[in-house]
Amino acid sequence: MKPVRLPASATSALPRWGLWALGLLYILPGLFGRDPWKNDDASSFGIMWTMAHGSLNTWLAPQIVGLPMPGESPLTFWIGAICIKLFGWLLGDPLAARLSTIVFFLIGSLSVWYATYLLGRRSEAQPLRLAFGGQPEPRDFGRTLADGAFLIYLGCLGLLLHSHETTAKSLQMSLVAYAIYLAVRLFDASNAAPGTTRTAAFTAAFALRSAALLGLALGLLTLTRGWAVPITIFIGLSSLAMLREKKIAVHLLLVTLPVAIIVSGAWFLASYILLPDGNNFTFWEDQNLRQLGWPTLTTFAYYFKYGIWFAWPAWPFAGWAVYAWRQQRKALHIALPLTFFISLTVMIFLTPRPDEGILLPLLPALIILAAFGLPTMKRGAINAVDWFSVMTLTTCAAFIWIGWIAKETGWPAQIAKNAYKLAPGFKPGFNATALTIAILGSICWIFLVNWRLSRRPAVLWRAVVLSSGGVVLCWLLLMTLWLPWINYGKSYAGVATQIEAHLPNLKQCVDTNVGPAQRASFAYFGDIPFSELSQERCDFLLYQDNNNTKSDDAAIWRQFSGRWKLLWSGRRPSDRDERFRLYQRVGN
Repeated sequence: MKPVRLPASATSALPRWGLWALGLLYILPGLFGRDPWKNDDASSFGIMWTMAHGSLNTWLAPQIVGLPMPGESPLTFWIGAICIKLFGWLLGDPLAARLSTIVFFLIGSLSVWYATYLLGRRSEAQPLRLAFGGQPEPRDFGRTLADGAFLIYLGCLGLLLHSHETTAKSLQMSLVAYAIYLAVRLFDASNAAPGTTRTAAFTAAFALRSAALLGLALGLLTLTRGWAVPITIFIGLSSLAMLREKKIAVHLLLVTLPVAIIVSGAWFLASYILLPDGNNFTFWEDQNLRQLGWPTLTTFAYYFKYGIWFAWPAWPFAGWAVYAWRQQRKALHIALPLTFFISLTVMIFLTPRPDEGILLPLLPALIILAAFGLPTMKRGAINAVDWFSVMTLTTCAAFIWIGWIAKETGWPAQIAKNAYKLAPGFKPGFNATALTIAILGSICWIFLVNWRLSRRPAVLWRAVVLSSGGVVLCWLLLMTLWLPWINYGKSYAGVATQIEAHLPNLKQCVDTNVGPAQRASFAYFGDIPFSELSQERCDFLLYQDNNNTKSDDAAIWRQFSGRWKLLWSGRRPSDRDERFRLYQRVGN
């Protein structure tokens, strides 16, 4: 028996303007009024900026101002570079590059919404028919579930920061969501009743189109962060197709796989033909091979330790959905997202060096599963989730406000002292616009909580509206009240200005050992002409080391062949470990 019994009144959809407003409040804060942040955000911007102002070579072989980045796949940076070329003259290159995150967000959120909508319309997902009628229509039920999935998407804690960074991780997650949507279309097309001859021909053409687009998505995934995730998805889908309908497996093998190879192979072929010496993909291949290895206890511990908060609030609802629909576990709305989740989890367990980026591809499948857990939740469980969300997120928002008041006024004194201890030299500045937005956001939160707790609506998405709204509020407060403070601690702009002031007006090449994020920031903010690997000799040297490391000028002279005079030494005020030193060559 199906676990869902609902009246039509429970499937009232969110207003479209409400969804768009929440989406804008989620994605726009954090894009404006800041610099590229260390580490991945700045290094990704460096690749985009180099492409936008470089030659064809920089587009085919990612690099940061002459520093090769052979382990990076190019698609994310192509999109960012195009945004810089189109809008850099108007918005500035950093903000123009961050417009790409809006593209990634739209791909991911819309793919999750439409995948959930299509799955929710299927006959096996519909609620039980009521004795006297009044059950929801399939379209209404699917749309309400899709709205719930969108709210869960906004509320996922692990997605929050990555959605606002110009990195390949967020695009990879969005393309995984797009692959799920296309997989739903493929299974829908293949399982459609043929009807007339014309209908059968149309169905076959639609299935081929869906299979080809799925191949496009897998190929783009390869061009985003390598082949581990797309191969995992292909194996998982092929296994599901063999269990459900072998015709889909044929489409996957004869259409999806060739298209994926052609799309991803285009970059390899173009690099081999157009680059002067061809592109050396050995390091790229090694990086991809290193993504997989034997399972370790470290990976298992990382998965469960960080996955609990990373996938909140999706995983409790998703786990409940699997349990509640256990008698219909072969239904596509459970089997398909579960296939994605299990396949990618196995891949994660085979990853020897886990990080947050490997958890992101799990989220679309978990979010879709979680949406199908919403109609099966008991009232007591929903109320518990609501009260937890209200108490936790309201407390978090209150602490953000108290910290900001302390930072601006000096009271409470201990909180203000701690804030300035973490960012020595920071000078607060009152921003009426940011304060107004923060106040309006807080008032909206109060109205939302009052509406939810006083009216007790019966709609499906009521269980996640407070979780999502609270997360959006906290992010909005951080990116309005605290953005200058956060930017001061995570930007290299101040250090770049100091370095530029100690270099001659006539720019000369600078040798360096700084990392990708630092190189990108110094090149952009300080206009520092770093040497390329082909250059043998520079008269200036920017050296990065650790404050805990004893200075050894003799070692520097040996490493960079020559005698050097120290011109400047400094660091970011908020970083006690990092240290930079600028030298000038002495003699020949």
